[in-house]
Amino acid sequence: IEQPTFPKITEMCVKMIRRVNDEEGIKKLVNETFQKLWFTPTPHHDKEAMTRKILNITDVVAACRDTGYDWFEQLLQNLLKSEEDASYKPVKKACTQLVDNLVEHILKYEESLSDSDNKGVNSGRLVACITTLFLFSKIRPQLMVKHAMTMQPYLTTKCSTQNDFMVICNVAKILELVVPLMEHPSETFLATIEEDLMKLIIKYGMTVVQHCVSCLGAVVNKVTQNYKFVWACFNRYYGALSKLKSQHQEDPNSTILTANKPALLRSLFTVGALCRHFDFDQEDFKGNSKVNIKDKVLELLMYFTKHSDEEVQTKAIIGLGFAFIQHPSLMFEQEVKTLYNSILSDKNCSVNLKIQVLKNLQTYLQEEDTRMQQADRDWKKVAKQEDLKEMGDISSGMSSSIMQLYLKQVLEAFFHTQSSVRHFALNVIALTLNQGLIHPVQCVPYLIAMGTDPEPSMRNKADQQLVEIDKKYAGFIHMKAVAGMKMSYQVQQAINTCPKDPVRGFRHDESSSALCSHLYSMIRGNRQHRRAFLISLLNLFDDTAKTEVNMLLYIADNLACFPYQTQEEPLFIMHHIDITLSVSGSNLLQSFKESMVKDKKKERKPSSDEETESDSNSGSESESEEEASKPRRLRKRVESDSDSDEENDINAVMKCLPENSAPLIEFANVSQGILLLLMLKQHLKNLCGFSDSKIQKYSPSESAKVYDKAINRKTGVHFHPKQTLDFLRSDMANSKITEEVKRSIVKQYLDFKLLMEHLDPDEEEEDGEVSASTNARNKAITSLLGGGSPKNNAAETEDDESDGEDRGGGTSGVRRR
Repeated sequence: IEQPTFPKITEMCVKMIRRVNDEEGIKKLVNETFQKLWFTPTPHHDKEAMTRKILNITDVVAACRDTGYDWFEQLLQNLLKSEEDASYKPVKKACTQLVDNLVEHILKYEESLSDSDNKGVNSGRLVACITTLFLFSKIRPQLMVKHAMTMQPYLTTKCSTQNDFMVICNVAKILELVVPLMEHPSETFLATIEEDLMKLIIKYGMTVVQHCVSCLGAVVNKVTQNYKFVWACFNRYYGALSKLKSQHQEDPNSTILTANKPALLRSLFTVGALCRHFDFDQEDFKGNSKVNIKDKVLELLMYFTKHSDEEVQTKAIIGLGFAFIQHPSLMFEQEVKTLYNSILSDKNCSVNLKIQVLKNLQTYLQEEDTRMQQADRDWKKVAKQEDLKEMGDISSGMSSSIMQLYLKQVLEAFFHTQSSVRHFALNVIALTLNQGLIHPVQCVPYLIAMGTDPEPSMRNKADQQLVEIDKKYAGFIHMKAVAGMKMSYQVQQAINTCPKDPVRGFRHDESSSALCSHLYSMIRGNRQHRRAFLISLLNLFDDTAKTEVNMLLYIADNLACFPYQTQEEPLFIMHHIDITLSVSGSNLLQSFKESMVKDKKKERKPSSDEETESDSNSGSESESEEEASKPRRLRKRVESDSDSDEENDINAVMKCLPENSAPLIEFANVSQGILLLLMLKQHLKNLCGFSDSKIQKYSPSESAKVYDKAINRKTGVHFHPKQTLDFLRSDMANSKITEEVKRSIVKQYLDFKLLMEHLDPDEEEEDGEVSASTNARNKAITSLLGGGSPKNNAAETEDDESDGEDRGGGTSGVRRR
């Protein structure tokens, strides 16, 4: 206001106006700012100020060409609504001034365009002015009524550039809104508009045809009732389609069809567009004929959806989408259901067709929404005299039934590799939920999954839907949280461009936050829900759950990176990891022992007695501690004497291995879940800086207040379960299981055995001091998670190869399914 010539004004306005839908305080500020800046009446003599205002508004509109104009409509609506009941209406007055001056400016630019020096600049200005007028017409069409005659000649603009097309489309949109409001428009004016529109429909491309047919619909249906004119146009394209169909039936490969392809595409699109705005089954159009036009059109368009050329298929589907807006009941036809559902669910179907089907559903829902809002406004006008019982809205029942038909396939489109398909699927679901056409609970897991999409706009939209559902239906999110996590893993698998790389559960940016962190932050507020959710996730690591290894890695990533706030959260997880370890670990060792060959077991006992059996037999803590430290020393330093000790032990178990290597592979596979839990516990311990005694003293039944302190997170602590990553990367389905690999698995088995023997005493003496057994256990864990020596790493990767084999081999067939 004070420095109107400052060059950054447009940019500043664009940034401010986008906040028009923020929380109340900001919204109020934005409204006040723009009321001062744009919507305060200007004194009549101050032409300069008016011109500045016009340029500023049109610059902002031009700058937002790509991002959409919702904000402008919202702003205008807010301001006009705020003064509805006031006697003095400054905003209304300012709008009238602005519209009148914009029209003057358009005429000025028109003159200067004939003077060709600065054509580009001015045609851009012209588009911005006309777009701004359209935005005003959309909110208050009455403002433009007196200017309709001035706008009409722009329909005859010669189209050579993108800007010319923009002018025509926006003028058509303005006239569509304004002509029906004119009182007694002249016959010649209306006839000229009809002819201009018809010429444009016959001559230009899709966007122009769409807007012109829409405008023609408003003029003919609401004002002139010149149905014969439209019927002639419809018959022209419908006849052309019928002819092309019979030619195609006679000889699908005929050259005539190739030559006529542009005519075919235009006819498919135009027939659909005309059917969207005119109901040709009315007597006004077809007279006394008994032919059912909508069924004929459906049959024609359906014929071309089976065409071999994808472009023809796409246009036919666009045409169908248009026809369904006028006659939604056609979507219940069996052939339409089959067509839509097969395109959406067929993995090999072209992306363009999928997107077009989703766009059709989206446009249908948007039209329904507009119709319902209009019906609502009309109802409010007469509500006082009417009886409420009569208001039954049949259309929402119809759209609800339609969405039930296609819902599953639309939701499944969330798992598509192309982000554009996911984008449109999400739009359709958001519209469906906002109109309350389906029960939201079935969408919750899919929305949770979409909340992990790499594109921020889609993540935010999905998260927003979840927040809305949570407000209305408490507990739904928690109820479907685990299913949502599993689905989010499927979405990530679909998006994963490099199949060799395991799917990870955190964002690969500086925040490295969990992909499902929004879900966790929604659940964490309720202690009971949070605990149930965490336990369900940890139960997936149980050996009986048979969860595939990559999914376990994905869930462990999320558990490692969730936005925990109080100490209670990670402590609760660690407490339950200990419980799971003691149960799953014992089962794992037991099944491995059982698979060993019985008669050789007797040979094994004496040799391994020293190393492993003695631990469980001897009660003395010190002796077991000595034993426990052995394998760790061996891994850390390759010393010849201790090495041979362990070698003997491994050899003893090696002798007992059965011929069939399946149990060995199964052990390596199942052990990944336990390894991940160990890694996760170590990670949380390092991240939050907890001591062993603190973890041991924790009891979930204590009052919440004890552990309500905030967490001090250490920076730079990353979750990197190397063994599982190696295991997944070297997924060698056909590799032979070598002696080396067997040896490394046996070594892992012995480390596990050691760990398990020291896990239980701890469980019993939770309140005691940190015992020798705890030290032994920590050493066994360090050994299991890799002590860092080269030897250890080599063993790891060999171990992986075996596991790779197991993924392809017989036993794990079960686990992959």
